[in-house]
Amino acid sequence: MTLNLKGIHHLTAVTARPVANLKFYTKTLGMRLIKKTVNQDETTAYHLFYGDGVASPGADLTFFDFDTARERRGNNAVTRTGLRVDSEESLKWWKDHLQNNNVGTSAIKERAGHQSLDFEDAEGQRFRMVIDTANTVKPWANSPIPVERQIIGLGPITITVPRLDRTEAVLTEVMNMRKIRTHTATSTTGETHVFEMGEGGPSAELHVAVDPTMPVTRPGAGGVHHVAFRTENKDTLRQWVRRVGELGLPSSGEVERYYFTSLYFREPNGVLFEIATDGPGFATDEPLESLGETLSLPPFLEARRSSIEANLKPLV
Repeated sequence: MTLNLKGIHHLTAVTARPVANLKFYTKTLGMRLIKKTVNQDETTAYHLFYGDGVASPGADLTFFDFDTARERRGNNAVTRTGLRVDSEESLKWWKDHLQNNNVGTSAIKERAGHQSLDFEDAEGQRFRMVIDTANTVKPWANSPIPVERQIIGLGPITITVPRLDRTEAVLTEVMNMRKIRTHTATSTTGETHVFEMGEGGPSAELHVAVDPTMPVTRPGAGGVHHVAFRTENKDTLRQWVRRVGELGLPSSGEVERYYFTSLYFREPNGVLFEIATDGPGFATDEPLESLGETLSLPPFLEARRSSIEANLKPLV
């Protein structure tokens, strides 16, 4: 049986303004803060997880709080994050809502196979809102956004690279993605190649834009740290660990993150990929109804809670 990924699991970006970040994503975008924790490798930084009403895998947009300069845009990076809504009517609603909140937007038009709306947050984090009629909202009751307009989840995700061949080989020969279409160059952009996982659809697409003219990205605030893909459980994750190792890609091996278990490796142009399990999920250490209300720490950090909390900046 072929080992397949299920779709996008989460995307982790970088903010240097955590207070403003929390306000924008919970108030303007109406997402739920489903986990307030720390970067497990650098515990002076928050790791904030935003999602839907029930913390579904595939709906997690997360941020590391790093005191850093703005990203210098270029290739060898994740360059746009998809957010899914249910209809063109919702796209039109979001265009008005964002503009009423002083967020500039593009026109609504077809991009890389989807009707879409582009916008950025105040730090330059780039988003593309697309239509997904195959999935429904799992609402957050306390969202300021009407239930029928709330964000469904993530996808597609776009990476930009200077050349396709080696990246395509990893996506298709190692990660078992399927190349389904190519969008040809325009006067301002190069080709975009669309790969899909699992059952397909916008929640399971990775878009690879090719532009050899751009400089290499310098990481920073407003940029993306990594993108994660879904696998069922620890058994399938361990199969991925073996597969990645047998096919010669350096990797982290299995990494326990408590809310999920992960494998990290870089595709040939340097973009950091993660494969993460769907469970056990964010309600493993606090009730679903009160997710994100207090600082959560995995058991292996709990003994350090006092010193960790002392080094964190207030979010309110």
